[in-house]
Amino acid sequence: MEGKINIGDYVDLEKLNELMKSWSKATGMATVAMDADGNVIADDIGVTEFCNKYTKGTVEGSKRCAKCDREGKGVYFCHAGLMDFSSDIVVAGKIAGKIVGGQVLPNEPDEEKFRKMAAELGANPDQFMEALGKVPVRPEESIRAAAKLLEDMVNLIANMSYSEYVDKNVQAALNKNLDETIRLVTEINNKSKELDKIESKQRILALNASIEAARAGELGKGFAVVAQEVGKLAATSGEINASIKGTLKEIEEAVNELEETRRM
Repeated sequence: MEGKINIGDYVDLEKLNELMKSWSKATGMATVAMDADGNVIADDIGVTEFCNKYTKGTVEGSKRCAKCDREGKGVYFCHAGLMDFSSDIVVAGKIAGKIVGGQVLPNEPDEEKFRKMAAELGANPDQFMEALGKVPVRPEESIRAAAKLLEDMVNLIANMSYSEYVDKNVQAALNKNLDETIRLVTEINNKSKELDKIESKQRILALNASIEAARAGELGKGFAVVAQEVGKLAATSGEINASIKGTLKEIEEAVNELEETRRM
């Protein structure tokens, strides 16, 4: 996908992981972060045995969970009655990844309902219920607030990190271009000095030609025309050279200001 922003290129994944661990510990909710290609960039944190082993671990449960993962947006109820969430990480107007998680109950579970579910999934009912008993129970309002908090924090970190990443690249490009500009200004300056020498030689040549034409009298008329043209050429060269020097001076002043800014 053209213009894709890969969050792994500019976010400190170790710090992101620590943030998500702290959030999971505080809320009792599971979470994981992925890049735009679906690759996991932060550990599965706080995942429950109930979801990973006794639900996703069955063929039917795996199918149902895959459907929820595919279709779930925002905070939602999964097929097993737990609350999950899925939030995009948006950077510079583009989806750079997403965070998913949850695996919590909004209220105490109905044993009869979940035993029936265990049978549907082909899981051992007793083990299924034992694992369910370890799933955190949080009020729905708290679950939604916690999911929103993590979404806001991760997006804030991602966008701040991207801005720093872009600034560094822009600065590097500016430094490179500024160095190249300084080199070109120096080169033009040197060539301008060469033009000074050529202009001086042209004026001397025109003067000598005029003297020789005067000495030759009638025979030197044609040579006098040549001398006159050489004089015009010297004058024109001088005007062009003066114009180049004026422009060059302006460029040098601008470059010097940029150079001073870079050193600050």
